[in-house]
Amino acid sequence: MEIRINDQTLDVRLEKEKTIGEVLAGLEQWLSNSGHILSGLSVDGVAVKVSQVEEIFNKEIASVKTLDIETTPVAELTVSSLVTLLEDIKEYESLDFSKKNDFFGGWKETACGRFLDTEIPDLFALCVITFSNGAIDTASLISITEERLREVTDPVKEFADIEPVLDDICLKLVDLPLDIQTGKDKKAAQTMQLFTAVTEKILRIYCQLDTQGFLTEQNTEKKEQIVRQMTEFTDVLKELVEAYEKNDSVLVGDLTEYEASVRIKEIYTAIMENCRRSIQ
Repeated sequence: MEIRINDQTLDVRLEKEKTIGEVLAGLEQWLSNSGHILSGLSVDGVAVKVSQVEEIFNKEIASVKTLDIETTPVAELTVSSLVTLLEDIKEYESLDFSKKNDFFGGWKETACGRFLDTEIPDLFALCVITFSNGAIDTASLISITEERLREVTDPVKEFADIEPVLDDICLKLVDLPLDIQTGKDKKAAQTMQLFTAVTEKILRIYCQLDTQGFLTEQNTEKKEQIVRQMTEFTDVLKELVEAYEKNDSVLVGDLTEYEASVRIKEIYTAIMENCRRSIQ
């Protein structure tokens, strides 16, 4: 059986796979790593309809001559969904109170709602709150959506723009144990929230830089080093959260000054340097 992805013949030898479903399962991780998602399927030149998927998945590959797979970059779908979300928010704002109450039920079943639920669950959760007249207003949701849109459409610039905020939070982390000792709970909580938000943003944009090809294969060794740094940083972060929740200011001080602030800055610098080499 010949397998073509976006009209390009795939050089692969099938060994254990017996059905089309098994073939696609084997390609799933590869597609995910390349930043693509399955968007169309044809068997022997005949397009597969949604109602036929289960039947086709069970089809023996021995009876198939060609399998054509169409994919779409996840980044492209993400941009489309985020732009649509901004339009949906505007529509929601224009509704009267009674219609706003019914908006979410229909919206979650739209292509935009389903995509966000699957691919960007944290943003979908914010939509749930906003469209249910919750604590997050539409202005805040618009701001967050526009930020996510920038992360996808221009991840290099968005990543570079983080640096001043990162430097500021690293300084605040050094003061965190003193804030805990002196009872400045609100300030300490804000520092932890900001640190968490910046960390999550760095990880989100790193994924965009990677899947969109800004971190190229020639830098594989460097990318593996970054992944190791992230894994080690995750362990430090867990320890920091536990120490903070226990009000252990001594351990918090050690972790923030010598571990967390240093490691997150190292990760940021490594990603930025790798990205710069890739786009030169």
